[in-house]
Amino acid sequence: MTLRKAAAIAVTAGTVLLATPLASPAQAANAPTVSAKGAYLLDNATGTKLFSKYADYKRPMASTTKIMTARVVLGQTGLDLDRKVTIRQAYRDYVTAEGASTADLRTGDRVTVRQLLYALMLPSGCDAAYALADTFGTGDTRSARVKSFIGKMNKKAADLGLTNTHFDSFDGISAAGANYTTPRDLAKLARSAMKYSTFRTVVKTTKTVRYATTSTGGTRTYTWYNTNQLLGSYSGANGIKTGTGTSAGPCLVFSATRGDKTVIGVVLNATSRYGDAAKMLDYGFGTSTASSMQLRPLPTGAQRD
Repeated sequence: MTLRKAAAIAVTAGTVLLATPLASPAQAANAPTVSAKGAYLLDNATGTKLFSKYADYKRPMASTTKIMTARVVLGQTGLDLDRKVTIRQAYRDYVTAEGASTADLRTGDRVTVRQLLYALMLPSGCDAAYALADTFGTGDTRSARVKSFIGKMNKKAADLGLTNTHFDSFDGISAAGANYTTPRDLAKLARSAMKYSTFRTVVKTTKTVRYATTSTGGTRTYTWYNTNQLLGSYSGANGIKTGTGTSAGPCLVFSATRGDKTVIGVVLNATSRYGDAAKMLDYGFGTSTASSMQLRPLPTGAQRD
């Protein structure tokens, strides 16, 4: 679990939206009880709501913010995933100052945009998020480029109709407390991101080994593990992103496919995020496998988020 700055956030009380969808052969009979303070589940094919709990109540979402970071990058016109980006000392200094999760990117290394997306989504690298914001924002200074990138995140949120979402951060670490979303909005964002094959490939990967060119022309090996322990634990799980923060609590955006059906879900501030996700997925698929699920362990030294 990474350390995050505590951020006060003004939250507007929302309506309780505990869904009780009509029973169908593809769904379990009873809606699950979940520990999360907010939750949402949708059918990926249609966007139809399957389950919700305080669906429109605004909450901080920690590193699940990085879904939008990736979404903005992948939506760039003429994106070259093999474009090389030089890692700056400022990215490492930021991670150290914030006590943030990191991909341990080394100063002077030249990594591709594709590699940065893996570094962003698997070990939840805030250094990778900073590098992407610095690269794809516009302006003459780093701060201007980062501000520009966050502006692109908010514009994309507006374009997607995420009316209860706002970003003041490229990675979820919010100094002002103005980085928030709702379960419904975050599920809609995840559905949009999952339309990109590169995104789907990245977020379903449990481990990747990547090679970068160092500042002296050598080769550095990076090994990253996915912080999302639902992968390899729940049959059919194929994403998406963890997040943990002092004010946000444990969060998870998740996806799974069984047969020809894919469902996407969100839990915010959950004491049992993986158990909640498994129960919600079972509800979506009309199965009962959550109780026997064994979580995939993370190796010693791997990032937690």
